[in-house]
Amino acid sequence: MKDLQYSLIDTGDKRKLESYNGFIMDRPDPQALWPKKLTKEWEKPDAIFVEDKGGKREERGIWKTNKDLPDDFSIIFFKGLRCGVKLNPFKHTGIFPEQYDNWKFVNETISQSKKIDKNKNIKVLNLFGYTGCASLVAANSGAEVTHVDASKPSIGVGMKNAELSGLKDKPIRWILDDAFAFVKKELRRGNTYQGIIMDPPAFGRGSAGQVWKLEEQFIDFVQETAKLLAPDALFFIVNGYASGYSHIAYKQNLEAIFTKGKVESKELTIQDSTGKLLPCGIVARWKSE
Repeated sequence: MKDLQYSLIDTGDKRKLESYNGFIMDRPDPQALWPKKLTKEWEKPDAIFVEDKGGKREERGIWKTNKDLPDDFSIIFFKGLRCGVKLNPFKHTGIFPEQYDNWKFVNETISQSKKIDKNKNIKVLNLFGYTGCASLVAANSGAEVTHVDASKPSIGVGMKNAELSGLKDKPIRWILDDAFAFVKKELRRGNTYQGIIMDPPAFGRGSAGQVWKLEEQFIDFVQETAKLLAPDALFFIVNGYASGYSHIAYKQNLEAIFTKGKVESKELTIQDSTGKLLPCGIVARWKSE
């Protein structure tokens, strides 16, 4: 992770202390169920997230800053690609460093395929694409990318990140739509992809107000989306955050769909400077062989 301008300094007492290219952030993390190991490092972060216990939404609050952060604050997250860092009221920053392993997987899979056949047309679909890091990795690796998200602001951030990364002219389609609705339209249109990435939330709303509930729609959604894979497909990735499911459940879901190739799954983690692993999510992914 030498090309990632991020590090996890310490974790504990349900919080994490992070460095974004030298700017120190202190924010909550419910997975950090152990005591902090460091002391002085926590004393004066550049920004600290304070939860609003009386708020209507979980994890909502405000950021209190101890120094002025740059207006255009971004970090390199993979092979020179950049992502803007924004302190939003739901404690997120716009980048999920635990996805580094997936970015590496996407880059290596596409690059290896291109080495075998430099003229191979590789199309990648990124559903629930958020701020676009995975889309940028795929595009930078030589793929044509369709990025889908139901949030107009997130689409805008993704496009800005593409510009920051020098990928403004790369073949990336930015689609504002409900993910499942888009999948159904693509099936009717007969479009296919060599790679699919999905990052479905536990709960959400589509661009037209559609309600998404993971526990009710996950199986159908994954099965229908897998139908968009081309005969020469390379990979299929399913991420999970706050879903309450094990990565084993996701893996066995994919094993029921793919009879050839390899399916693997694991927890997504980040190791802090003291050696502790912070669980951050789960992933299951299929790769053709």
